[in-house]
Amino acid sequence: MKIALLSMALLGGQLAIPVSDRVPDLDVAALCKATSQDDKAMGLVLAQTYKDCMRDEATAREQLASVWLANPGAIRDSCEGEAVAGGSDSYVDLLVCMQMTDLAKSLSLRGASKNRNHQQ
Repeated sequence: MKIALLSMALLGGQLAIPVSDRVPDLDVAALCKATSQDDKAMGLVLAQTYKDCMRDEATAREQLASVWLANPGAIRDSCEGEAVAGGSDSYVDLLVCMQMTDLAKSLSLRGASKNRNHQQ
């Protein structure tokens, strides 16, 4: 009996996923409602509808799943903070932040100053 309980406890521990390792659950409905109302109030010809906004947010959330764990926790936390700033939760903002961070890492210019100062 003790072995079964210990096995269950160990198995349960392995299945637990730390909160920071999962794409956060954001409430994007309020953002989409406000965006569609603002676009309509401004008389934009290509105003974004609530439905289109929700679709864009869902697509961004799906794309986040593939890049979320590829970035360190500090970057995830920073980008999540930006994505929820001002009370407007947005997976699109979160995804863009993560993509910009990836781009910045890939464009790193380490050693460029050393080459620039090299006299020929």
